[in-house]
Amino acid sequence: MARALRADAERSVRAILEAAERVLAQDANAPMEQIAEAAGLTRITVHRRFANRQALLEALAVSAKEQLIDAIEEARPDAAPALVALHRVTANVLRVKSNWRFTLSHTTAHTETAAALWAEIDAHTRELLSRAQREGLLAPDTDLDWTRQVYYALLSEALNRPGADEDPAEQDPDMLATLVIDTLLHGAGPHA
Repeated sequence: MARALRADAERSVRAILEAAERVLAQDANAPMEQIAEAAGLTRITVHRRFANRQALLEALAVSAKEQLIDAIEEARPDAAPALVALHRVTANVLRVKSNWRFTLSHTTAHTETAAALWAEIDAHTRELLSRAQREGLLAPDTDLDWTRQVYYALLSEALNRPGADEDPAEQDPDMLATLVIDTLLHGAGPHA
């Protein structure tokens, strides 16, 4: 019986987090009651799972970062040359980021768990960029910390391109990954 309750609780939490992402993306100040309604749950159920708005925001941050890590690992970056790995990781991360736009752009103070997850994401990114450098995709003297920051900025900008909401093809993660990687590796100059 406890197992069924645990599964039910997990479904409730997942429903709350998904509803919170949708609702807060539309109205960042939406009350918990509106989130409960969107999740198809009572306000009491939401408050039982999350004591307050801050706890919900922290859970959203952890969930989104866990999904980013899963997306990176699903790309199996160690099983392919750096360019292929970079494309796979970028496309997978863009898929997650497009579903968690509010949470991943919202500045929530990092809990210890969220900070640890972000450190893991950074470590994956640093390793991938180091491989790209070793394989000659990046110049030997490239500042990898700066490149990582530029990569993160390109990921965000790719999802927020003007007019992209009007044409669904403009949001294709594989097309956007190609754009991000091409810009990261070649900038706006001519290709060799």
